Amino acid sequence: MEQQRTEATESLLVRQGNDNLVYNEENSGVGVGDGGSVAVSDVTTILGLSIFVAACIAFGSGCALGYSSPTQSSIMEDLGLSVAEFSFFGSILSIGSLLGAAISGKITDLLGRKMTMWILNLLYIGGWLAIAFTKTPWLLDLGRLSLGFTIGNFTYLMPIYISEITTKNVRGRFSAIPALTLGWGISFMYVIGSFVSWRTLALIATIPGLLQLLPLFFIPESAMAGKSWP
Repeated sequence: MEQQRTEATESLLVRQGNDNLVYNEENSGVGVGDGGSVAVSDVTTILGLSIFVAACIAFGSGCALGYSSPTQSSIMEDLGLSVAEFSFFGSILSIGSLLGAAISGKITDLLGRKMTMWILNLLYIGGWLAIAFTKTPWLLDLGRLSLGFTIGNFTYLMPIYISEITTKNVRGRFSAIPALTLGWGISFMYVIGSFVSWRTLALIATIPGLLQLLPLFFIPESAMAGKSWP
């Protein structure tokens, strides 16, 4: 138990398949150790990609939260929705978030942080594509439910992941990034939604998910994945 507590105060950035990662106090991070040396540039790139993914995830969640307001009238007109049907579309995001949050801990512990991000990112992109190309209300709602499910999981996953891959002296600063980019995503939807159609806006909202696809191949799994705390 003492060893696990010690690990929590150190950088827990670990890359799958690379056993020579070491913690370096002077660098306040992790490097690739080879005879005691530390590759500082490698640390910067890995950590930067990880935080970039976290920022994209939070920005995408903000896009989902802010989508319904600027698109209400156009969606109702194009699909012939009643006020009650559109209200259900707006609220089903919260239902999906509740479902996602309820099982987020189990999924993350079972699959690991990185694999969970892969699956949720695909659900995120799929949810927006369902909304963008739907011709029926049920597919619209299904896409929105999928987005809510990803938000519920990400709300738990991202603070955990960031805290586990960063050192304690920078943890607070990096942990603030998702909250900041979440607000940016909401504002982005309000602004862009005034100039484009609701289908185009849904396609634009897939960009944060698409931007993650390549970095997800390179970001590390957390060292705490698969471990349990006493």
